[in-house]
Amino acid sequence: MSVPGYATDTLVDAEWAKAHLDDPAVRFVEVDVDTTAYEQSHLPGAVAWNWTSQLADGIRRDIASRADFSALLSRSGIGPATEIVLYGDNNNWFAAWAYWQLKLFGHEPARILNGGRK
Repeated sequence: MSVPGYATDTLVDAEWAKAHLDDPAVRFVEVDVDTTAYEQSHLPGAVAWNWTSQLADGIRRDIASRADFSALLSRSGIGPATEIVLYGDNNNWFAAWAYWQLKLFGHEPARILNGGRK
Protein backbone atom coordinates (compact mmCIF):
# COMPACT_ATOMS: atom_id res chain seq x y z
CA MET A 1 0.00 0.00 0.00
CA SER A 2 1.27 3.48 -0.75
CA VAL A 3 0.83 6.70 1.17
CA PRO A 4 -1.75 8.99 -0.50
CA GLY A 5 -0.40 12.33 -1.67
CA TYR A 6 3.27 11.30 -1.46
CA ALA A 7 5.85 9.81 -3.78
CA THR A 8 4.09 6.48 -4.16
CA ASP A 9 7.07 4.83 -5.79
CA THR A 10 9.32 5.78 -2.86
CA LEU A 11 7.36 5.85 0.42
CA VAL A 12 5.71 2.85 2.03
CA ASP A 13 3.54 2.90 5.13
CA ALA A 14 3.57 0.72 8.25
CA GLU A 15 0.85 -1.55 6.86
CA TRP A 16 2.95 -2.28 3.76
CA ALA A 17 6.02 -2.89 5.95
CA LYS A 18 4.12 -5.30 8.22
CA ALA A 19 2.90 -7.26 5.20
CA HIS A 20 6.48 -7.61 3.89
CA LEU A 21 8.42 -8.38 7.10
CA ASP A 22 8.85 -12.03 6.08
CA ASP A 23 9.29 -11.38 2.36
CA PRO A 24 12.70 -12.81 1.35
CA ALA A 25 12.91 -10.32 -1.54
CA VAL A 26 12.71 -7.34 0.87
CA ARG A 27 15.45 -6.19 3.25
CA PHE A 28 14.72 -3.61 5.95
CA VAL A 29 17.64 -1.36 6.85
CA GLU A 30 17.71 1.01 9.82
CA VAL A 31 20.03 3.94 9.13
CA ASP A 32 21.18 6.08 12.04
CA VAL A 33 24.10 8.26 13.05
CA ASP A 34 24.03 6.40 16.38
CA THR A 35 22.89 2.77 16.21
CA THR A 36 22.03 2.55 19.93
CA ALA A 37 18.30 2.65 19.16
CA TYR A 38 18.71 -0.23 16.69
CA GLU A 39 20.55 -2.25 19.33
CA GLN A 40 17.62 -1.75 21.75
CA SER A 41 14.89 -2.65 19.23
CA HIS A 42 14.33 -2.82 15.49
CA LEU A 43 12.12 -4.39 12.87
CA PRO A 44 12.52 -8.18 12.77
CA GLY A 45 15.26 -9.13 10.33
CA ALA A 46 16.42 -5.54 9.81
CA VAL A 47 20.10 -4.70 9.56
CA ALA A 48 21.72 -1.51 10.84
CA TRP A 49 23.77 0.95 8.82
CA ASN A 50 25.74 3.60 10.63
CA TRP A 51 25.80 6.85 8.68
CA THR A 52 29.12 7.98 10.13
CA SER A 53 31.15 4.80 9.76
CA GLN A 54 29.49 3.03 6.81
CA LEU A 55 27.88 5.62 4.52
CA ALA A 56 30.46 8.39 4.72
CA ASP A 57 34.19 8.55 4.20
CA GLY A 58 35.53 10.51 7.16
CA ILE A 59 38.94 11.04 5.63
CA ARG A 60 37.72 12.47 2.33
CA ARG A 61 34.62 13.98 3.98
CA ASP A 62 32.51 12.51 1.20
CA ILE A 63 30.14 9.62 0.58
CA ALA A 64 31.40 6.06 0.84
CA SER A 65 33.18 4.83 -2.26
CA ARG A 66 31.33 2.59 -4.71
CA ALA A 67 33.50 -0.36 -3.61
CA ASP A 68 32.81 0.25 0.10
CA PHE A 69 29.09 0.69 -0.55
CA SER A 70 28.97 -2.49 -2.63
CA ALA A 71 30.71 -4.38 0.19
CA LEU A 72 28.17 -2.98 2.68
CA LEU A 73 25.30 -4.23 0.53
CA SER A 74 26.90 -7.66 0.31
CA ARG A 75 27.52 -7.87 4.08
CA SER A 76 23.88 -6.87 4.61
CA GLY A 77 22.61 -9.76 2.49
CA ILE A 78 21.46 -7.44 -0.29
CA GLY A 79 21.72 -8.45 -3.93
CA PRO A 80 20.95 -6.49 -7.10
CA ALA A 81 17.26 -7.48 -7.07
CA THR A 82 16.67 -7.06 -3.32
CA GLU A 83 14.10 -4.40 -2.51
CA ILE A 84 15.52 -2.25 0.26
CA VAL A 85 13.24 -0.44 2.70
CA LEU A 86 15.10 2.22 4.68
CA TYR A 87 14.02 3.80 7.96
CA GLY A 88 15.64 5.51 10.91
CA ASP A 89 15.56 8.28 13.44
CA ASN A 90 15.67 12.05 12.95
CA ASN A 91 12.66 12.02 10.61
CA ASN A 92 14.43 9.62 8.23
CA TRP A 93 17.22 12.09 7.49
CA PHE A 94 19.88 9.36 7.39
CA ALA A 95 17.54 6.94 5.62
CA ALA A 96 17.06 9.58 2.91
CA TRP A 97 20.85 9.92 2.63
CA ALA A 98 21.17 6.14 2.16
CA TYR A 99 18.33 6.21 -0.40
CA TRP A 100 20.20 8.86 -2.38
CA GLN A 101 23.38 6.75 -2.29
CA LEU A 102 21.48 3.68 -3.47
CA LYS A 103 20.13 5.67 -6.41
CA LEU A 104 23.55 7.19 -7.13
CA PHE A 105 25.14 3.75 -7.32
CA GLY A 106 22.27 2.28 -9.36
CA HIS A 107 20.32 0.14 -6.87
CA GLU A 108 16.76 0.73 -8.04
CA PRO A 109 14.48 -1.34 -5.81
CA ALA A 110 14.62 0.99 -2.79
CA ARG A 111 11.96 2.64 -0.64
CA ILE A 112 11.64 4.64 2.57
CA LEU A 113 9.30 3.74 5.44
CA ASN A 114 7.14 6.81 5.96
CA GLY A 115 7.60 8.12 9.51
CA GLY A 116 10.82 6.23 10.15
CA ARG A 117 11.26 4.92 13.67
CA LYS A 118 8.14 6.69 14.90
